[in-house]
Amino acid sequence: MIRALYTAASGMSAQQANLDTVANNLANSATAGFRSRRVQFEDMIYQNLVTPGSPASIQTTQAGLQIGLGTRSAATEVIMTQGDFNQTSNPLDVAIQGQGFFQIQRPDGTLAYTRAGSFHLNNQGVIVTVDGDILLPSISIPANATNIAISNYGIVSANIPGQTNVANLGTLQLANFANPGGLTSLGGNLFMQSPSSGNPITDTPGGTSGVGTLQEGYVENSNVDVVTEFVQMILAQRAYESNSKVIHVADDMYQQINGMVR
Repeated sequence: MIRALYTAASGMSAQQANLDTVANNLANSATAGFRSRRVQFEDMIYQNLVTPGSPASIQTTQAGLQIGLGTRSAATEVIMTQGDFNQTSNPLDVAIQGQGFFQIQRPDGTLAYTRAGSFHLNNQGVIVTVDGDILLPSISIPANATNIAISNYGIVSANIPGQTNVANLGTLQLANFANPGGLTSLGGNLFMQSPSSGNPITDTPGGTSGVGTLQEGYVENSNVDVVTEFVQMILAQRAYESNSKVIHVADDMYQQINGMVR
């Protein structure tokens, strides 16, 4: 009976992690560039009451008798499907059509990556994120510039008073990874590379490395599917209730055994 109590408790703990993940996905359903997550489970160690393959007789072997000791949440997978685009008509709002991430320099000098393309200008005219982190490569836009435009291939241009031609202010670059799902989430719409993701491969939008192109005046929404998350929430609740019922039944059986001992 004791084994059943702990096994069911592990199931409840795993479903709690599952529900926590669903709650985070739903909370960020309106967060630009957010990538939803899914919990991956794995079974735990098995107790061999009869070892599989052990001899049952001279000519036969045992199929084995193993009792599992529950489950645990092993990992969370980042879902990298693309979110819908929301038109803002802001020239500094940029969405990535396809693969790739914007490169961001954090205050401590480390690099981070994001799909949230809501950019602004700081007091020096440099393109930054909503938190003030610099977009790389760093591009400055003069204060008197007008008609700022970002092409599908990352070229930033604007009209500068006194210049007859449109000024080319720089070109954006995107980073891609062999395994984007292995990136580490930092919060603030940022990811960081990890041994699982591999090293970043940088290229201009639409380049030969496979990164996508840019869409000016759009922001990529979260890729959270609210209906799917509600289904996952119901499944997690039912699994939690089932494991709770197992604990209740095992407790009743254990109580009856204690009564017999008396």
